[in-house]
Amino acid sequence: QVQLVESGGGLVQPGGSLRLSCAVSGSIFNVYAMGWYRQAPGKQREVVAVIISGGSTNYADSVKGRFTISRDNAKNTAYLQMNSLKPEDTAVYYCNADIRDVVGSRKTYWGQGTQVTVSS
Repeated sequence: QVQLVESGGGLVQPGGSLRLSCAVSGSIFNVYAMGWYRQAPGKQREVVAVIISGGSTNYADSVKGRFTISRDNAKNTAYLQMNSLKPEDTAVYYCNADIRDVVGSRKTYWGQGTQVTVSS
């Protein structure tokens, strides 16, 4: 069974920084793209950043220049470094990964989410 576990959320003041982690565990054959999404109260879930296994990245316009996505393929872990945080970044952040397991099935998995609150 494949699991994604996020960590690193919390309360931070505007202008501050947080680093989120997403660790993939289980019967994994390969992890392809990994991404971070967020959902604020009353809003739809939106993509924040995506990184493919080769390292190419894409960002939502709202976070470009402030957030950095990275991954450690040896650890099957993705990170989201968030700097210059704004109140509008407040949301539950979810990790997402495209994974092929050891029996050959390929599907998208989601983590349980971690709360990020930006407030003074």
